[in-house]
Amino acid sequence: MQTSRSFAALYNSIEELPTAKYDFIVVGGGTAGNVIANRLTENPKWRVLVIESGPSTSQATKEFSKQSCHFSKEGYRAHSTIGITQQHPKKPLMDATLRILEATFSAGAARLVCAIHSPINDYVSNHMWPATDGMYYTRGSSSDFDRYARETGDPGWSWKNLQQYIRKVGSFIIACSSNLTVKQNERWTAPVDNHNTSGQFDPSVHGFNGINAVSLVGYPQSIDPRFIQTTKDLPDEFPFNLDTNSGDPLGLGYLQMTINRGRRSSSATSYLAPQFLKRPNLDVVVSTYAARIIQTGTFKDLPAFHAVEVAQNSTGPRTRLVASKEIILSAGVIGTPQLLLNSGIGDATELQAVGVKPVLQIHDVGKNFSDQPAVLATWLVNSNDTVNDIFANPDREAQYFQQWETNQTGPLSTGGGSHIIWGRLPDNSSIFQTVPDPASGKNAPHYEIYPVNGGLRPPSEVGHLLTLVCVVVSSASRGKITLNTSDPFDYPLIDPGLMISEYDRFALRETVKRAIRFLSAPAWKDYIIRPTLGLENVTNDQELDKYVLDSTGPGLHGVGTASMSARGAKHGVVDPDLRVKGASGLRVVDASVMPYVPAAHTQAPVYIIAERAADLIKAFWGA
Repeated sequence: MQTSRSFAALYNSIEELPTAKYDFIVVGGGTAGNVIANRLTENPKWRVLVIESGPSTSQATKEFSKQSCHFSKEGYRAHSTIGITQQHPKKPLMDATLRILEATFSAGAARLVCAIHSPINDYVSNHMWPATDGMYYTRGSSSDFDRYARETGDPGWSWKNLQQYIRKVGSFIIACSSNLTVKQNERWTAPVDNHNTSGQFDPSVHGFNGINAVSLVGYPQSIDPRFIQTTKDLPDEFPFNLDTNSGDPLGLGYLQMTINRGRRSSSATSYLAPQFLKRPNLDVVVSTYAARIIQTGTFKDLPAFHAVEVAQNSTGPRTRLVASKEIILSAGVIGTPQLLLNSGIGDATELQAVGVKPVLQIHDVGKNFSDQPAVLATWLVNSNDTVNDIFANPDREAQYFQQWETNQTGPLSTGGGSHIIWGRLPDNSSIFQTVPDPASGKNAPHYEIYPVNGGLRPPSEVGHLLTLVCVVVSSASRGKITLNTSDPFDYPLIDPGLMISEYDRFALRETVKRAIRFLSAPAWKDYIIRPTLGLENVTNDQELDKYVLDSTGPGLHGVGTASMSARGAKHGVVDPDLRVKGASGLRVVDASVMPYVPAAHTQAPVYIIAERAADLIKAFWGA
């Protein structure tokens, strides 16, 4: 790989770095980390280093793009020894939690997006996640962010005050220069097929001046009209919503995705695009692991952390890199707490139990892990125009792959569906007689149903399929991340805590019922044959409960393991400005700071959080 400064400040090893001293060091080149790197290097006086454990996107794409267009029975289950536990006696979900790995290491099969620059994902670090996620751009409800503001005592986290980081009224500007400062995340982009999008989104709630492309689906599915017709057949339960990203997401709307004219628009391709990566004050080193954050002294009686110990692998030499201003952890909901714990920042008793010397007592590091439990509900359909049919025919697959390589159009230019459904349980649901409503407000969904025109499980001989992915987005269950050993290169113990809450079990069962009712609408009369892959055996609530518990997996939208809380609060890990409590020189910017999982796929909320975090950092240092 070229590492010439005129091409890109991208390095494959620590030894290639031009210096060991920076103003800021960002650990993790994912959704949040790349936003921070981009925004801080707008100040030419600040030198920034990004440390990424995965390979560069271009490296991984070469290996992945041609492999990921296949459903593989043999390759679907990950070959890994990551320590995943479910430490709750009521519901051992070992098989379900292993789907964390199934859905990520086999991202091509699980996501049905094969040609859109998708390197293999490492869920443990979560650094490369934006390069392999499902690309869904869903912000959540306004009440999600208003709850963050209440939880932290900082009105800057409210929905209203965060709009400046999403959209702005003004002329259409594309960030085409390394010197152009554009504050917004979103750059609304026409779909690759240039179809008429009138009535499919609300331009007034979108940004056109940002960096990261957002688009409607650019390849129509044969079943698209049936979804809109269902909003007319069953308008009370499934009303049409012109734009589910308005802050009021309830209803059925057109899906929005981070796609730029048929190509994946990730933080790597947008915030670290070539015009930004060539900035002389930005360095990025890949295939490099952060082992520990090192205390380098004290500042105003607080322990100061200004050094990162890094290595290429577990047996390689350790190198110390120094940040004169701040170290910013953006290693993800698992990687960030693991790094803090390995550095002696966490619960002292738990750290000593695995042989780590405590440095800073913060009990909640790794606690409050919240994800969204999901079930795949699948039906046989009267069609031979599904995503599965593409991959079942090698000649057709090769044809579509060639089409995508030529002009980025066709079925490989998008995901497996065009719509998304958000809904709430009735206020008089029996569960609310014993359990408080965990949703952030009356406009916040309890559940999500997102359709895929095909099957998301390994291929079977059962026929043509339609999948409705049923998700509890307001999960009440909580898990945790803990250390397995004192070796920073050992995998942590991951306890997702899936379905330990009575509410989650109730809500997921009811969501599957709603999916069944959705397909009972007249719009689907000549299309649906029958349920399959286990759902056909369900005839009552007891059998449905068993189906749900046996089939549940993680939604891969984990948050909360380094939660923000009010300044001075005894709970939480970071203050409202995302600085680690009781420390100097250390900040966290990623999904782990969200104290509650938003009613959304977490990509868009993390972008929003990172944009504000960049401003908080600049303000703190007087820029």
